Amino acid sequence: MTASPSPRSAAHLRVDGVSKAFGARRVLSDVSFTVAADRTGVIGDNGSGKTTLLRIIAGLLEPDGGTVSATIPGGGPLRVGLLHQEPPFRAGSTITEALESAVAPIRAAAAAVAIAGQALADTPGQEAASVRFASALENAERVGAWDVDARISAILSGLGLADLPGSRRTRHLSGGQRSRLSLLWLLLSAPDVLLLDEPTNHLDDDAAEYLRGLLSAWAGPVLIASHDRAFLDDVVTSLVDLDPAPLPQATAGALIGDGEGAGIGVTRFTGSYTDYLYARLEVRERWEHQYREEQARRRRLRAAAPDHYVVGHEHWTPRSEVRGAAKFYADRNARTVSRRVNDAAARLERLEERQIRTPPREMRFQGLTAAGAPSGIGGDRTGPVLTVTDAAVDGRLHPTSLVVGPGEKWLITGPNGSGKSTLLHLLAGELAATSGSVTRAAALSIGLLAQDVDLADPGHRGPDRTARQAYEDLVGPERADLVPLHTFGLLAPRDEGRPVRVLSVGQQRRLALAVALAGPPDLLLLDEPTNHLSLLLATRLEAAIPHYPGAVVVASHDRWLRRTWQGRHLDLSTGLP
Repeated sequence: MTASPSPRSAAHLRVDGVSKAFGARRVLSDVSFTVAADRTGVIGDNGSGKTTLLRIIAGLLEPDGGTVSATIPGGGPLRVGLLHQEPPFRAGSTITEALESAVAPIRAAAAAVAIAGQALADTPGQEAASVRFASALENAERVGAWDVDARISAILSGLGLADLPGSRRTRHLSGGQRSRLSLLWLLLSAPDVLLLDEPTNHLDDDAAEYLRGLLSAWAGPVLIASHDRAFLDDVVTSLVDLDPAPLPQATAGALIGDGEGAGIGVTRFTGSYTDYLYARLEVRERWEHQYREEQARRRRLRAAAPDHYVVGHEHWTPRSEVRGAAKFYADRNARTVSRRVNDAAARLERLEERQIRTPPREMRFQGLTAAGAPSGIGGDRTGPVLTVTDAAVDGRLHPTSLVVGPGEKWLITGPNGSGKSTLLHLLAGELAATSGSVTRAAALSIGLLAQDVDLADPGHRGPDRTARQAYEDLVGPERADLVPLHTFGLLAPRDEGRPVRVLSVGQQRRLALAVALAGPPDLLLLDEPTNHLSLLLATRLEAAIPHYPGAVVVASHDRWLRRTWQGRHLDLSTGLP
């Protein structure tokens, strides 16, 4: 196991009042938190601003307000490294060239020691030369200049890339291999602050376990935006939730939130993801209960306001006809009315100033059958819906056999490169087998959620095509009218009218899932369905799979999903069901 060489365990990352909007849409508002030398998970619904926040911290986006600082007490600024969707190396470079670009500053640090040492040898006893040599040596030790080759070898092996020839061009790598090489590049560059955006999306079990061990030993602050529930449970020591939370709110001093919408304020929690799930449910219940009670008090105070303008009986007059007595009683009543009115107004004002924010309406996934049951299910169909016999794709999938019966649920697993995605595209008819055969039942309808989102534009609407327009183009106007996009509870109403190009990757996957379910299909194919989806949606999607009346084939490396899977299983690493 190779850890970060940085000794700066006292480093701190501080986010203070960060806000960001894109046009009229506010994404982040007044986000503040600190991360020391620990591992903090960033969670939140799709579009809540997780990737935006990481890019701001990395200096790739300017916030509209607030500041970000990464420092060490008594020292200067620290280097911040971000893993995100764009590879950090040139597309035409070889693997060896990509790795050398990652460690170039470390090689330079070692070279600086040699240069400073030679200068010291040439001018013995000169104080300036001694200072330069000591500084160069300290920097080289900090970045791990002496064991860089051992780290390259260890991380290559740990992430499952050791068998790739160094001369291979990175543009010839698969998407998963490029993602792992990007992660390798970042780890080798040894930043003081590590920002990871979905680091496990293309990692198999062994690679995820290796990364877990490496991060556990990392010396500086680590911030991880991830939808991998098992990984969060195993790795992080605290969480920052960008989803809405009440103000003020706390549970046992551990769960503290402020905010009225996604990305507005944060909720900090110290503990595991599983612990946080239970704490969050409790907070939501208390939030809704407190809000209902406060609104009831507010209505009572407003309704009672007219009564405070009257003292005793409205038409009562003093028995004495003396003018002084009448004036005395009138003044006394006026003072009493004034005091009551002022007290009631003050109580109402205090309540309205301190009341917690309205709990936002939670978008809830309506299930895999929101558009109805598959038309081909039922009747007299008794045979297989799909049969794969020794089907293979040269260089991508070894001969594989599979028989899927009506309503069966299959989980396809295997290491990266074993052909999980290839098999699903083969089942969908989007790829032809180079040997063997795939036989589909007559009139079988198939829906595919691909791992990489590709929302075609058959209507040629251009870059401003909205999510609603894309859905209509892809499922057809008639179907879109019968089953509108909002049927599924996958996109917020405000996002349906936004251009597809500005949606987050997770929101685009939600749109692609709605397209796949609009049929609804007799055979539903889900390729890494939990990637880029919010934790809550991923959990609800998994819970819906066993109840879908059609057949479902899922390809996934998600350890959480595999722990709870109750259907049939095909492991491509062994070829055995």
